[in-house]
Amino acid sequence: MSVENTYYVTTPIYYVNDAPHIGHAYTTLACDVLARFKRLDGFDVRFLTGTDEHGQKVEKAAETAGVDPQQFTDEVSANFRKLAEAMNFSFDDFIRTTEERHKNSTQALWQRLLDAGDIYLDSYQGWYAVRDEAFYAETEIVDGPDGTKVAPTGAEVEWVEEPSYFFRLSAWQDRLLDFYESNPDFVLPISRRNEVVSFVKGGLKDLSVSRTTFNWGIPVPGDDKHIMYVWLDALNNYLTSTGFPDTENETYKTYWPANLHMVGKDIVRFHAVYWPAFLLAAGLPVPERIFAHGWWTNEGQKISKSIGNVIDPFELVERYGLDPVRYFLMREVPFGNDGDFSHQAMVMRLNSDLANDLGNLCQRILTMISKNCAAQVPTKGAFISEDHTLLEAAADMLEAARTHLDKQSFHNALIDVWKVVGDANRYVDTMAPWTLRKEDPDRMATVLYVLAETIRRLGLIVQPFIPDAAASILDLMAVEEDKRSFAYFDEVLESGVALPKPEPIFPRFVEGEVV
Repeated sequence: MSVENTYYVTTPIYYVNDAPHIGHAYTTLACDVLARFKRLDGFDVRFLTGTDEHGQKVEKAAETAGVDPQQFTDEVSANFRKLAEAMNFSFDDFIRTTEERHKNSTQALWQRLLDAGDIYLDSYQGWYAVRDEAFYAETEIVDGPDGTKVAPTGAEVEWVEEPSYFFRLSAWQDRLLDFYESNPDFVLPISRRNEVVSFVKGGLKDLSVSRTTFNWGIPVPGDDKHIMYVWLDALNNYLTSTGFPDTENETYKTYWPANLHMVGKDIVRFHAVYWPAFLLAAGLPVPERIFAHGWWTNEGQKISKSIGNVIDPFELVERYGLDPVRYFLMREVPFGNDGDFSHQAMVMRLNSDLANDLGNLCQRILTMISKNCAAQVPTKGAFISEDHTLLEAAADMLEAARTHLDKQSFHNALIDVWKVVGDANRYVDTMAPWTLRKEDPDRMATVLYVLAETIRRLGLIVQPFIPDAAASILDLMAVEEDKRSFAYFDEVLESGVALPKPEPIFPRFVEGEVV
């Protein structure tokens, strides 16, 4: 188990054969939300992302581009850093598999597997997909167009015959099944877990873990004619970031094993079968969880470069704003399921949930406080049952969010938060503070205090999801920078504190303009 009050979360490292797209943004955003939430909740967090830069596919892509592989990977990796900046990702380490630290770490892992007797030299004959950088069994191959053979992913495969080192994956079949049985939450959601268990029960064959037909990768220690299989190389990035092979350094001792590897469902086999087998064979602890999320379609169509409907996250942010995009991606689809992106749905979430519900709540309440309470936190009187009901609902948001996010249920966390937003708006309509202003100004002040306190807690809880907007809300509530962690969630506003002039948080979106 990980050290108490630490949290190590990772994205898959992204393959540098293409420009960043919505799938990359989605995965990293989920990890960013978790990292931010855990930091606010008092955890010592390590959030890792990066790029996977080796393999035959990269070598070929560089050749096509007319540049050497290092130059090619330098340029493409920089695009993923730009995405991280554009999406306001709060990563602690950005790893590249071309770094010397990773080469040293991966060769050390190889040596551990070799010393354990789990790697041996033989020859490989079988189907290999360059696009997937993956080997496939004969039973998985189907006929494609023009006499080609394709993998289940749709990638064209080629018959490969060459000397190869093998990892004794077959020896770990029963032990992996026992491990899944003992750790039922190791792979989530349950549909992905069932797939993994079924795959392993179907029988595991020893895995080819080296290639001799290309040069762009990490050489096998002691036999540099062989390049390590790209997935053995790539998966080890999670260890490299901790300082492995030095298992006595503080980073390793603090953060390993990882709490969560977040991946897309297409690479769950590598993370949930190969990776734990490598680690167990090397005598190293296994991560606590692999979570495999679904894919996005675009307006009902499968996303494909050939169709030309790839969703560019940079364009989304430019068009709709950063926080609306972050909110939409975390709210629109139950995390773990496939989802469909549409501009109509995006605009609806922005205008309804953000502008109308949360934004309008903040704007009208803070405007009323500014006009009727000398621009200060109102002085509260005795609470009635309706006041207690709203305040208690706001107070309960934190524990509910903890429960949801520990299950990677981002949408449910936001649903619960927006229930409170809805409660607050209905409370305003019921209490009608604009009427109380003349009839009972003391009661008006109490109502506005209850709403101000609710807005403060809403501002705190949405920080991981929409950090810029949340900061604006907390600024308007005059919440000090050092009192924005969840340790202060149950503290209450002090009456009489001066508040700044109210400003809109979320403008409504109209095509061609923002109003």
